[in-house]
Order: sequence, then C-alpha cells, then structure tokens
Amino acid sequence: MTTRSVDDWLNEYSASHLNPFNKAMHWVCVPSIVFSLFMALKCVPVGTPLFNLATLALALSLGYYLRLSWRLAIGLALVMLPMYGLILAIEQAAGAYTIAVATGIFVVAWIGQFIGHHVEGARPSFLKDVQFLMIGPMWLMAFAYRKWQIPLRAGTA
Repeated sequence: MTTRSVDDWLNEYSASHLNPFNKAMHWVCVPSIVFSLFMALKCVPVGTPLFNLATLALALSLGYYLRLSWRLAIGLALVMLPMYGLILAIEQAAGAYTIAVATGIFVVAWIGQFIGHHVEGARPSFLKDVQFLMIGPMWLMAFAYRKWQIPLRAGTA
C-alpha cells in the first residue's frame, strides 16, 4: 500500500468538486456531518463529558490529519474543539433529544451532499475510497488557508 501525500488526497478530492453549487453544499454539509457524528458519538453513554467516544473520535481524527499535514491539523483542531463545546451545550439543553438532533442534522446534510454531487454530475469521492470521508474537512480547510494566504507547508506561500 502506497502512502499518499496530502496534495495527492486534496487534488483527487478536488477533481469531483468543481461545480460552484456542489462546493457551496460542501461548505455547509461537510461541517454539519462532522458535527452530527461527534454529537451522536457523545450520546453513547460511555465515559465522562471530557473522555468518551466523541472525544476519542476527535483525537483519532486529529491524529489522522496530523499524519497528513500538521498545519492543516492545527486549523481543523481550532474548528473541531469549539464544535465539541457546542455539542456539550446542545446536550445540556436538549437532553435525551440530542440524538434526534444529531440524526436530523446528519440526514439533512447527507441529502445536501448527494444533491450537490448530482448537480456536479460526479459520484462522491468516498465511493472510490472511504478515506475521502476524512479528506472533506481537510479540503475545506486547505481552501480557507489558500484564501487567507496561510502556507500549507513550510517554504510555500
């Protein structure tokens, strides 16, 4: 099995995300899917508020991103950690309904993803390789870094 660089992953992901409508859908739906997955994992009655399946998934995700690009992993951590704080607040307010909130967000976001890919005329990347489910958030962060002129790697602008 060959090791792919972050550039390889991002370039291949970009190939099926060229349509402006599909890109816009990804800006809404990818973070919503990540958020809803962490929220659903937080609902599993295991661990404590700070050490549970959601924080384990968050740590493993950030570890995966660190392996590909520490710079992008920092940006993703700056998004995902406050996201977890919001999940705790929603759980406090919604109680037992938190799983219903997570499920609703998840379903609506995936419908949006598939609509975006239908408009694009391209199959979702994860149908080729499940790891692309992890690349979506990194692809968005890489776009933001380029827009804000934050280097993706040392020695680049």
